[in-house]
Amino acid sequence: MSDFVQSLRLWFAPGRIRDEGETPDYRFSLANERTFLAWIRTALALIGGGFAVDQFLPDLRWAVRVGLSLALLAAGVLCALRAVNHWIRCERAMRRDEDLPVSRFPTVLSLTVAVVAVAMVVLVVFGRAG
Repeated sequence: MSDFVQSLRLWFAPGRIRDEGETPDYRFSLANERTFLAWIRTALALIGGGFAVDQFLPDLRWAVRVGLSLALLAAGVLCALRAVNHWIRCERAMRRDEDLPVSRFPTVLSLTVAVVAVAMVVLVVFGRAG
């Protein structure tokens, strides 16, 4: 079974993670959980931002408003999914005494948020076309 499928199965049965290697120092597991919660807070903020753009910027052209909203909503969904995946991958690596996994996701998320922010700055500076 592929590593991805095993990780995906652990999303829904996290107790099975105990079958992997040895239990790490609890402080590392708790730090991993705090990181997970930070990702979830970020996801919630992105989703809230997506709804805010849609609801509070009615003067924007429909396509622009929906595009910005969907970009933020999609980033929030991906962030929430990535949070659980990252938690599982890190917990497995700690239990196996392996290096922690690296990811390009923070870069992709940062670039997405930056592009949306720049678009919104341009709209604010140059006016909202209705």
